[in-house]
Amino acid sequence: MNTSIIQEDWKILLKFLPDGWEDKARESGALLRKRKIDSAETLLRVLLIHLADDKSLRTTAAYAEEAGICNINDVALLHRLKASEEWFRWMSLELLKDIKGPFFSHQLAKEFRIRLVDSSIISEPGSTGSDWRLHYCVQLHNLRCDTFIITSARIGENFQRFPVEQDDLIIGDRNYCKRKGITYVLKQGGHVLVRFHSSNLPLFTRQGGEFPILEHLRSLEEGSYGDWNVWYQSPDKQTMIKGRLCAIRKSMEAIEISKKKLFQKASKQGRKLKPETIEYAEYVILFTTANRHRFKGKELLSLYRGRWQIELVFKRLKSIIGIGHLPNQNPESCKAWLMGKMFVALLVERLHQEAEFFSPWGYPIKSPSRRFETEEK
Repeated sequence: MNTSIIQEDWKILLKFLPDGWEDKARESGALLRKRKIDSAETLLRVLLIHLADDKSLRTTAAYAEEAGICNINDVALLHRLKASEEWFRWMSLELLKDIKGPFFSHQLAKEFRIRLVDSSIISEPGSTGSDWRLHYCVQLHNLRCDTFIITSARIGENFQRFPVEQDDLIIGDRNYCKRKGITYVLKQGGHVLVRFHSSNLPLFTRQGGEFPILEHLRSLEEGSYGDWNVWYQSPDKQTMIKGRLCAIRKSMEAIEISKKKLFQKASKQGRKLKPETIEYAEYVILFTTANRHRFKGKELLSLYRGRWQIELVFKRLKSIIGIGHLPNQNPESCKAWLMGKMFVALLVERLHQEAEFFSPWGYPIKSPSRRFETEEK
């Protein structure tokens, strides 16, 4: 192997790491002992061979010895990985600060930060069910991650999993159409755009009566869309909160595809579909809290199409970074492995960000070391 080129690339890669990453290795407990591995740099390099190249622990140990990095066995390396969970978490969060970009620049959304949220299940080998859930949030204008959380699979999808800032517009699928989550976003000064779920979010008229959703949907002509004011009851049932229902009728081909999927899912689950559920499949229905003076219904329907981008992000995480399946069933090492994988994904994202704005030297400029600092006279 050409060790000189590898060493040069490694030194460039280190320039993308957050300030203080070596000290944090000791503070977090990842480098309490220096037996076999004498520095944070050596520890990170060995762990990235395992995480980024998807090598087994045994193969990683053999590779590290051949490359002259360190001499460690696979069992000791596993212990090192477990101890590095907090270190990887801290470095990932620091990388997020560099990755976050400016607000979405499109004229229709200049007052909002457009964010896409979703989650994905990550399973352990031999598991009959899901084991861990990755909650992920990216900004629409650059598809860069600004928040991620790793929880057990019992923690479901909800807007409450994500921090919200003033004038955020958060977009989610129908699993996020829940009163508690929507109300949480509103209390933080944000707004939601979510695929409507009739069971999770009963809607009312201004006078408090049931909003006749299907009656309004049936009034839509082909190619036209509807935009109606609606209200829902707050989780504590003390107030009525205003929103909007935006809908458009699907094409005949899209309706056939949607109904086919609906019947297949019902058949697999052994349940009978309600007539209204079948009819709902003929429309794309969105619920939003965005003011109509700032966003028209047509604009929101167009904006929701961007939600598919986060599905593509998960596909990349699973196919390129290999985050789809856990290598073992130990809870401690699973969380450390997941956190390490997220660090790899964010580091790749940071490298890509730098490549978009090419510089002749090929790496970010850091503050000068003390021995090169001079005072102006």
